[in-house]
Amino acid sequence: MSQDLIGAHLEQSLAALERATQDATLRATANEIAAAIITVLRSGNKLLIIGNGGSAADAQHIAAEIVGRYKQDRPGWAAIALTTDTSALTSIANDYGFEQVFARQIEGLGLRGDVLLALSTSGRSPNILAALRSARKRGLVTIGFTGSKGQALGALCDHLLVAPSDDTPVIQQIHLTIAHGICDEIEQTMMREASRK
Repeated sequence: MSQDLIGAHLEQSLAALERATQDATLRATANEIAAAIITVLRSGNKLLIIGNGGSAADAQHIAAEIVGRYKQDRPGWAAIALTTDTSALTSIANDYGFEQVFARQIEGLGLRGDVLLALSTSGRSPNILAALRSARKRGLVTIGFTGSKGQALGALCDHLLVAPSDDTPVIQQIHLTIAHGICDEIEQTMMREASRK
């Protein structure tokens, strides 16, 4: 008889989401991150987002929610996933090494007052660490999303959100769930402010 692997995954995901829901520090951090991004977007600066693999897809997803819309029709705000330009990614990797694929783009696109959101389930990806160092040098606000074994990433981040799991797919699910909540907070706050003007 085969195991119910799908059911087991759903139970594992639910348990991790319940831990996240009950973690007051994680929720406070998520609210601080939303406030930091709102401050950046309100001032006309931009959100840059990076990640590898599934986290690269999440970077694109989050950027789309900010530029397009989350739930409300409203103006687009500046967000760029640095995971999507295949010419930049491949030329930088070829000329400077894969470790520099995001750092080099931050050198060219990142301005003081922008924010970098770095998604790394392990917290150890060399290209993510290089990008955060580059962002710090340029005066960007640095935000990290990681898992329970990636807390060392915090040394390079102004804000660090730690998903309460060490399982990569579950970490990514928590990251995207929290990112959706952050997008909702950003959108509702910015739209409330716009309606008062």
